[in-house]
Amino acid sequence: MSGTDEAWTHTTVLLNEAVEALVTRPDGVYVDGTFGRGGHTRALLARLSSQAQVVAFDRDTEAWVAAQALNDPRLTVVHAAFSTMRDALSALHIAQVDGILLDLGVSSPQIDNPARGFSFRFDAPLDMRMDTTRGETAADFLQRADERQLAEVIRDYGEERFAVSIAKAIVARRQGGHPVRTTGELAQVVAGAVKTREPGQDPATRTFQALRIFINAELEELEQGLKAALALLVPGGRLAVISFHSLEDRIVKTFIARESRDEVDRRAPFAPPRALKLKALGRIRPSAAEVAANPRSRSAILRVAERTEVAA
Repeated sequence: MSGTDEAWTHTTVLLNEAVEALVTRPDGVYVDGTFGRGGHTRALLARLSSQAQVVAFDRDTEAWVAAQALNDPRLTVVHAAFSTMRDALSALHIAQVDGILLDLGVSSPQIDNPARGFSFRFDAPLDMRMDTTRGETAADFLQRADERQLAEVIRDYGEERFAVSIAKAIVARRQGGHPVRTTGELAQVVAGAVKTREPGQDPATRTFQALRIFINAELEELEQGLKAALALLVPGGRLAVISFHSLEDRIVKTFIARESRDEVDRRAPFAPPRALKLKALGRIRPSAAEVAANPRSRSAILRVAERTEVAA
């Protein structure tokens, strides 16, 4: 962890609940798909035996640097998106695992570091990439996208009802020779286009969420990661996913529900139904005490499922 990064701390959400739900074998192999600043990974290592193994993923370079400080022989850190876990684990000669944890969204250090461009609370370059070594920035996207694409992204990923007005304002500013390049400029444009907002919510909240999700392909990443997890888990292995907004939670909920049903092949109605692959174990919300201590946890939902069918 760099010296400047130490100023931006991260409080791990649903720490004990997630680890308690995940660990079934103290000497097993576990994946933390989103290392962040290592809260869940540290708790996992503390809970596991000396024979266990933990593989942690994160595409954020700063998180990967922070992970190097753990120096635990049971831990392997991979600088990659968790959607790549199947190939990455194969390269480590790991075919199956006992538990996979995904803590979705953006971490506090990412939000609180102005240079990352995730927050409208600071005026900084509009970057928003979780992996700053690749891909286009949010500012680059706003520079090239047409009005229709901008409106679709802001509406679909931010659930923003003023998406068309915001898109028009961004394009008008660009055509006037002043493209949006900073977080402050974007927040200003959105504030001028959004007429009303829920009490206590900044007008830019939904637009910033939409751009972050789009730039980092977060929903596609989640869908790929869930499929990979299902293929990797041993029978009895656990999947634990913490989401922070309805788009993520809907994907997780739908995936678990779909894989928890017996399915009849309509082409062969008298054949035995396909065996279910997951068993939903529950949905956990932060306690009132946790929300009071860490307001950013208030929207978190932890969903837990268990692998039932032997993987093909």
